[in-house]
Amino acid sequence: MTRTASRSRTTKETSIDVSVDLDGGPVSCSTGLPFFDHMLDQLGRHGGFGLKVNAVGDLEIDAHHTVEDVGIALGACFGEALGDKAGVRRFATAACPLDEALVEVALDLSGRPFLVYEIDPPGEIIHGDPPFDPQLVEEFWRAFITSAGITLHQVMVRGRNTHHIIESAFKSTARALRDAVRIEGSEVPSTKGVL
Repeated sequence: MTRTASRSRTTKETSIDVSVDLDGGPVSCSTGLPFFDHMLDQLGRHGGFGLKVNAVGDLEIDAHHTVEDVGIALGACFGEALGDKAGVRRFATAACPLDEALVEVALDLSGRPFLVYEIDPPGEIIHGDPPFDPQLVEEFWRAFITSAGITLHQVMVRGRNTHHIIESAFKSTARALRDAVRIEGSEVPSTKGVL
């Protein structure tokens, strides 16, 4: 069984190409936002996914369009790669620290998108060229889970450094996704018979 998908999404604001292989492969991310690329790289590598993201957006206006549209395209791609979800573990939790920061994650490949985002970093802009606004992280996750049909809870336990907090969230979510998509049977894990 091949669990791969590719998507292209073009609007007046962005042009995005994404591919996902849930069972591994190279990771390559280029969005014009170095910090966001770094976080997407964490998602692929710690999730054990093959992941390619190429995005060109209207960064001269704001990074919002690029971040949100990557979430939309990546979520749709992820959902397509999951197929009917036969045999997946479905539920998973993870908490990966990064120095003083810890974000706990619980998720369900439910087919019902819902985001609980209880992460409140100090809020400073993350330096880079261009800088990255940490408020955009919530927009990314909302777009991703809505397109993928995932219930996702992200709760900050502690942290002081914005970079560390966000990276803990990406790593924890990646590890939970890695566990949730793991095949351990042949049935769809739902009393309804469908997810």
